Amino acid sequence: MLESKEKKELEEFISSWRECRAKETFMKLRALLETLQDVELNFKARPGISYSLRAKHLKQKDRPLFVMIDVIDDNEDNRWLSICFYQDLISDPEEKGDLIPQGLMGEDGYCFDLEEYEGREVSYIEERIKEAYTRASTCA
Repeated sequence: MLESKEKKELEEFISSWRECRAKETFMKLRALLETLQDVELNFKARPGISYSLRAKHLKQKDRPLFVMIDVIDDNEDNRWLSICFYQDLISDPEEKGDLIPQGLMGEDGYCFDLEEYEGREVSYIEERIKEAYTRASTCA
């Protein structure tokens, strides 16, 4: 799923990240992405800014992802997650996301910032990932 260089960078990042709720949630969302068929993962490290895990359905031609899971690197003791989607790939029935006009690769998107890692919040994000995956699978 990941190229060997990106996989090595991701594994180094994970092993250097101390145990915390944000890491636990990141690992859970990564595991979900790895169960989905026809998904390509990319990892972009920008130390001091963010570490970004991006998932693209192989049927997507015009977009580089359907979800981006950013670990925001304020400092190692205060990392948090921001999970972003294109606006047209998800619904947000509980209005938990922040609309980001032209903020996701020049298109409108929704970002869900997680600082609390309660099961219900994480489950809501997992449902959005599955929804975006399904919609991205129909892209031509």
